[in-house]
Amino acid sequence: MQGGWHTFRGMQKSTDGTGRQQVANWLLLGVGMIMIQVLLGGITRLTGSGLSITEWKPILGTIPPMNQADWEAAFAKYREIGQFKHLNFDFTLDDFKFIYFWEWFHRVWARFMGLVFLFPFVYFAWTKKINRQMMIPMIILFLLGALQGALGWIMVQSGLGEDKLYVSHIRLAIHFMAALGLLCYVLWFALQLKLSPAESVQFPSLRRFTWYVLGLLILQLVYGAFMAGLKAGSFAPTWPSMNQQWWPAGIGEAKGGFLLTDNPITVQFIHRALAYLLVMAVLAWYVISSRVQSNGIFRRFRILPPVMVLLQLILGIFTVLHAGNSRDLLWWGVAHQFVAMLLLVSVILNLYLLSAKRGE
Repeated sequence: MQGGWHTFRGMQKSTDGTGRQQVANWLLLGVGMIMIQVLLGGITRLTGSGLSITEWKPILGTIPPMNQADWEAAFAKYREIGQFKHLNFDFTLDDFKFIYFWEWFHRVWARFMGLVFLFPFVYFAWTKKINRQMMIPMIILFLLGALQGALGWIMVQSGLGEDKLYVSHIRLAIHFMAALGLLCYVLWFALQLKLSPAESVQFPSLRRFTWYVLGLLILQLVYGAFMAGLKAGSFAPTWPSMNQQWWPAGIGEAKGGFLLTDNPITVQFIHRALAYLLVMAVLAWYVISSRVQSNGIFRRFRILPPVMVLLQLILGIFTVLHAGNSRDLLWWGVAHQFVAMLLLVSVILNLYLLSAKRGE
């Protein structure tokens, strides 16, 4: 990403200011749509809807069952998998329709995003508002989007079968982090077009520290996905201790898998520890950032990471406390996920401003 400013200069020389801003605004719209898609994914997970559609039909899959016979056929396919046989065996057709809706909406929104990216791209390319310097990043963007769709289906397949109840939490984490990677890529691309190098700030040590904060945040997000995939919150729905213990029972048991990724108690313990480390790191980052001499965007937006990380911590606590109530967990979990994305966006924005080089 640090080399992105050279790309920006090529874009700036070859494209008029109005065209750059239009393309940037289109990309920012895409950032918002990706965030909605991630939230829909979270709702799908929290409502147990991910395995309700057992087939992958990129075109025909946009059309939901249209009559009673179609619904019965779709429900019959769901009744063949282990999640129904061992977990949702008491589901009625109305129950099935509820979970079907969220998975269908999640998939249809992904296709809608593809159209929102594709048609403006064709228009901007035709009107030469996208120049040659932008073309390769645009191709990468579309490839990343296609990869994300493929990863989604690979994740769903991991939960289909008579002996499985949920999708693999490892594949869920890969799917989730790939979506966030796409989000960051599109945001960085948009910032290249939206902001001038004059908005940059020069503070190399803070830039390096921001990369460390980002790395810690990425690790925390991975463990957040493990938490969701393993439903780990319900194993210790207390705070500040875990089941009234500071070193919870069972934390060192592998339980047939890899200790650091497959034990729900261990995963929750690590997720909590990373949260505290991240809060301290972001607050330290904010203190150091006060030394930066800037009257521009950085001075206004450096407050975002500490505000977001503190709000994220609070939401995380309430999410764990309500882990035993599926209805409450849905709302707290989605809010927790949304603020996590806002925190990521705020860190990327400040990293971008610190990565610029004046006068290039």
